[in-house]
Amino acid sequence: MFVKKIIEERLSTNLDFIVPLSGGDINQVYKIKCSFGEYIVKYNSRLSFPKMFEKEAAGLDLLRNKGLNTPLVLDHFEHADDQLLILEFIKEEKTTAKFWLHFAEDLSVIHKNSNRFFGLDHDNYIGSLHQDNHQISSWKEFFISKRLQPLIKMAFDKGLLTQKHLTEFDAFYSFYSSLIPVEKPSLLHGDLWSGNLLCSEDQKAVFIDPAVYYGHREVDIAMTSLFGGFDRIYLDHYQEHFPLENGWKERIPIHNLYPNLVHLNLFGSAYLGGIEHVIQRFY
Repeated sequence: MFVKKIIEERLSTNLDFIVPLSGGDINQVYKIKCSFGEYIVKYNSRLSFPKMFEKEAAGLDLLRNKGLNTPLVLDHFEHADDQLLILEFIKEEKTTAKFWLHFAEDLSVIHKNSNRFFGLDHDNYIGSLHQDNHQISSWKEFFISKRLQPLIKMAFDKGLLTQKHLTEFDAFYSFYSSLIPVEKPSLLHGDLWSGNLLCSEDQKAVFIDPAVYYGHREVDIAMTSLFGGFDRIYLDHYQEHFPLENGWKERIPIHNLYPNLVHLNLFGSAYLGGIEHVIQRFY
């Protein structure tokens, strides 16, 4: 197998086995075993997704350095037209109440990590889409110009949004700053749906596939409600560590405009209804 040969040459060892796993729409994913352990290998085209694994490794390292559990990055490299990422294999367990307590505390820990600006010192990806992290001091300006507007333009160019939607978004922008409480930038996972969270053998939360940047922490909180899979008891624990401002539940659909626009561009009009529901409230 071509991938097996690349990995053996890179790691200077023979693989005991290489097994394909389900990896979603972007990557081919394998589990490997060699003389020094078991690992996950992610593999895709560096031409289609330039520096994707370099950015992912940087995001994992940033979260780990700020106190989260993430898979250790063994290696990331390019080979001809391909790129590969080799990560520590995490043996998963079924979640218990203890897991959600750990998750809540860990999430509050990274959210307490702040920065002078919203954004990051480099761009990265959310899913397969480029994520612009140009640093800005205003959350309103950052959310509108670096999160919403690039994806709105993309969706409009694809015919997924109309001129009417653009007019409604313009009206929404004028209300936005009065809707969102002012907070310092928080370090975010950035793509916090249940598929990007693993439960380790000791019931610790392990965070994978980040789209990190410094943003409003309610963005992470909101995304945990978008696709299910989170026991809402974690929110009680989170509030004990880092209480949210009043009205946070009502703001969830507003923050979820960003992931809904991501999914609109990636998967089509099934995600349009949720977007329309939010922006038409302010028109």
